[in-house]
Amino acid sequence: MRSLSRRRLVLLQRRTSMSLASRNVVSRDEWIQARKEFLTREKEFTKARDALSAARRELPWTKIENYEMEGAHGKVHLSDLFKSKSQLVVYHFMLGPGWSEGCPSCSFWADNFNGIDVHLAHRDTSFVAISRAPYAEIVPFKERMGWNFDWYSSNDSRFNFDLGVSFDEPADGKVNYNFRDEDYEIEELPGISAFAMGEDGSIYRTYSTYARGLDLMNGAYNYLDLTPMGRHEEGLSHPMAWVRHHDRYDE
Repeated sequence: MRSLSRRRLVLLQRRTSMSLASRNVVSRDEWIQARKEFLTREKEFTKARDALSAARRELPWTKIENYEMEGAHGKVHLSDLFKSKSQLVVYHFMLGPGWSEGCPSCSFWADNFNGIDVHLAHRDTSFVAISRAPYAEIVPFKERMGWNFDWYSSNDSRFNFDLGVSFDEPADGKVNYNFRDEDYEIEELPGISAFAMGEDGSIYRTYSTYARGLDLMNGAYNYLDLTPMGRHEEGLSHPMAWVRHHDRYDE
């Protein structure tokens, strides 16, 4: 396993070197001119993204139930996860009942979570991860990975199913994920949801995103997107086939 990973790394480095060798190299003035031209496109994208974010904030809300959860201090409800804030963001982490460890891809995202709760709290927002595994099965994996963000179990409720990230056995072989019927042979998938609490304590689902909608929340991917090789996932069996838990890479 380790030698195979080492060979893959060497092959990747060779492909990277060959690709970089074929790049167009220009003078400093030509580089700056090309960069300024591309900056125009980046500014257009930024403005379009700002407009999309504004439109997202205008989406309608839907009232949901106050689901039961379990955390470090025992049984709680979804309302408790707001922690006196009016907004809550949930990462739907793929860790099902009986799993020995969490999904490597979700773990790739979760490596971005430590410490963000302090900043979000100063914008009236709480942040947690939620999985369907019992809380007792979450704890050892969380400790192994060295994470300190709050993580809850929804094992005693239909929260994961109602939010479209856990699935009952489908009769036709399809599950409804990312708001459409898809062919998935897995009982758990990732997502991010946002919630708001009304003055009367009612809870509203304001937004959910899945699949590629999660990309912006992964700092490592966004840094890779700045490099000449990008994510360099072409030719893999699936885009994140290279991803490991951070304690499982050879290094």
